[in-house]
Amino acid sequence: MACMDGLTVAGCERCPALVASRSRIVNGVGPADAALLFVGEAPGANEDREGEPFVGRSGDVLDDGLREIGLARADVRITNCVRCRPPENRDPHVEELANCRGYLEAELRRVDPELVVTLGKVPAEHLLGRDVAVTSEAGDVDDCTVDGETYRVMLSVHPAATLYDPSQKETFADTLRAAAEYAGEGGQSTLGSF
Repeated sequence: MACMDGLTVAGCERCPALVASRSRIVNGVGPADAALLFVGEAPGANEDREGEPFVGRSGDVLDDGLREIGLARADVRITNCVRCRPPENRDPHVEELANCRGYLEAELRRVDPELVVTLGKVPAEHLLGRDVAVTSEAGDVDDCTVDGETYRVMLSVHPAATLYDPSQKETFADTLRAAAEYAGEGGQSTLGSF
């Protein structure tokens, strides 16, 4: 197990079920100094195959949403709470999230983003340590603390939610616009007002 640069994990075998189901460890992508850090729950089949988070249909939704606010995928950092694909694309178990938590925290410290955007319920609850009603809290900003450092976290519905429930498209788009504004992408940061 190694997390040499705070961004890249290699050779981790902490979770036997995940080691057995993965074809690779899926590390985050994007600039190491990105103002926006998007966090999902875990890689799915497409991500496991391609070695990059948020590819496939959910990735297309995220990419389209970023383009609509004047950003490209290359402008933001995208990662997951768990870096290995859970079997059958199930949600990661509590112990798997805990086993990978140090890697996520190292990435947070290294990137030091203006804003973390959680994509879905699992990463929001994992980072904030509380129950989340993601649909009603989408766009809300909260804090999480890692090693004494506080990070601003904006909750968002998962991009896949817009595929299954078209009424979530506007919520997702509004959250992305607010995230870009708060992080100062394309303008001055408004995080100090929260």
